[in-house]
Amino acid sequence: MCGIAGIVNIEGGGIKKDMLESMTRVLRHRGPDDAGLYLDRNVGLGHRRLSIIDLSPAGHQPMSYADGRYWISYNGEVYNYRDLRAELEGKGYKFRSQTDTEVILAAYAEWGEKCLQKFNGMWAFLIYDIHQRKIFGARDRFGVKPLYWYRSGPYVFFASEIKAILSTGLYQAAVNQKVVARFLVRQHLDIDNESFYTGIVQIPAGYAFELNLDGMLRQWSYWSIHDVPSQGVDSPTETFYQLFEDAVRIRMRSDVPLGVSLSGGLDSTSILCTMAELNQLDGDRAGTVLQAFSYMPEEFDESSYIRDTLRQTGAQLNRLFVDPMDLIKKLDEVLWYHDEPVHTMAALIQFELMRLIASAGIKVILNGQGADETIGGYHDYFFNYWYSLLRARGIHEVRREIEVYCQVHGGDPKPLFARLLLQFGKSLFRHYPLYRTIANQRRLRREGNDSWFTPELTMQLDEDMIATDPGLDAALRLSVERFALPLYLRIEDRNSMAHGIEVRLPFMDYRLVSMLFNLPPEWKMRGPWNKFILREAMAKRIPDSVKSRTDKMGFALPWTKWIATLLYDPIKDVLASREARERGIYNLDVIQRDLDLHRNGKTDVTWKMFNVFQYELWSRMGRTTQGNAPLAHVYNARASVAIEKR
Repeated sequence: MCGIAGIVNIEGGGIKKDMLESMTRVLRHRGPDDAGLYLDRNVGLGHRRLSIIDLSPAGHQPMSYADGRYWISYNGEVYNYRDLRAELEGKGYKFRSQTDTEVILAAYAEWGEKCLQKFNGMWAFLIYDIHQRKIFGARDRFGVKPLYWYRSGPYVFFASEIKAILSTGLYQAAVNQKVVARFLVRQHLDIDNESFYTGIVQIPAGYAFELNLDGMLRQWSYWSIHDVPSQGVDSPTETFYQLFEDAVRIRMRSDVPLGVSLSGGLDSTSILCTMAELNQLDGDRAGTVLQAFSYMPEEFDESSYIRDTLRQTGAQLNRLFVDPMDLIKKLDEVLWYHDEPVHTMAALIQFELMRLIASAGIKVILNGQGADETIGGYHDYFFNYWYSLLRARGIHEVRREIEVYCQVHGGDPKPLFARLLLQFGKSLFRHYPLYRTIANQRRLRREGNDSWFTPELTMQLDEDMIATDPGLDAALRLSVERFALPLYLRIEDRNSMAHGIEVRLPFMDYRLVSMLFNLPPEWKMRGPWNKFILREAMAKRIPDSVKSRTDKMGFALPWTKWIATLLYDPIKDVLASREARERGIYNLDVIQRDLDLHRNGKTDVTWKMFNVFQYELWSRMGRTTQGNAPLAHVYNARASVAIEKR
């Protein structure tokens, strides 16, 4: 896991070395072990290295191959690199290192852009072909690893994080008001490739590009869930486990210590138990004590599930304890590392958990991110499942499913069934463009009347997508591609890389995801159970107490109480500030009124209030009230402070 940067002068002029050095310097947290630059006329590549595979100087980047024809700056891990290396050696390719980086270069030399289809892992890279005078780059299938780009005059910049582009001094702070409006009014983040900075965008997940040095850019999709071949799956439970076990196995390849982020839930428990089992089968790892890291607030106790898992695996628990006020004081630090606002205060908890992991000397951590969005982990998905079942099997079958669900989760099945029928009726109209247009217009009018915000903000809202298919598979695709996973992957990446930690995600193995999207809905949800196939596959392999859980906590925190108590005065001060008043997007009297109502327990504005609070903090990070001051000096200064702290 590393930080990458690139500059191309498409008018043929040279590259300023100090500009490239500035970009790599500000990414030091992503790669504290080594740094490198490569410059060739109008192309420059920069790299910060976090050494995971082949810790020797042979892994230094930017790395060259084929007598210097190809140069790469790469962030990520290709987990099947050993198999690819053997295949390439059979074709006559030679290697000087034990890295996956060199395998990527040889694969590109052999297969060109089709090499991406052979990679299993997470990546963002830039490859410079000196002979053809072009840059080839790509992000992994799900966008686990970031890659931003921006054009300013003759320069095209690429970087792992926005702050690297800002550090060049060629970007003027221009806030993307459309993204701001989505965030404050709709509470949406990372739903497309735009950022909070106008003009700085991400290469989309599953996309590759070629940039000729004359400025011609070609970008294309090389993988999508929509393009996964439809095929039957024999023995789904056994097939799932085989793929999952192999996904964990190849993600345990490391020349440095690794651990696991553990909650009391299905996902992380399945990973830890599988890691422990694989260790016992590996002579070199047998007897190794796995390190598990957990945050367990008193208000949401999962300790009994964790104890059962530790007893089964023999793992050693490292527990995070946080003081809420200390946590809130670190919000500005978190926002600096993220470059953009975060979704909830859970991001702060994970940030501190990564700090704990780093302090324990762990550089690689396995985590369960992605399982909820691919197997069906959120309880809202039950309605999508029932809709799919209603369409496929009829009223009687779905009524039985809802009744079984209510027997375990509680509630009256009749209102749920009525709500489902209403949703089914509405979905029929969503196929008509006129209905979707009217629905969008009504929503825009409703959002335009949000009493917290002025028309100057709400008029920036664009039409939002309405899914034409409320079925489970469509809902999961939407979560993977737009409304959940991209945000959580960004949070995971920035929090981990802030502390020089590489996070590996077995549930994001594309083979596993492809298999899941070939299964009918009842393999993901059934009766009272979400993630049904995971429960079946891990039966007898994880503690039964975890397998039979029907609740879900995640990073549960007493958010509502904190807004009413610990955060009340800081938020009040922000609302009363000159900066907030001059921002011109708030109705501050209304927001203050609702803050007081929240404090008195008469309403709940937790999420909107936290978003306003953190957006104001983010807006003041080197930006004037007009939003047009250069950020370069601020980001360089903050980077220097962060480096000194490390």
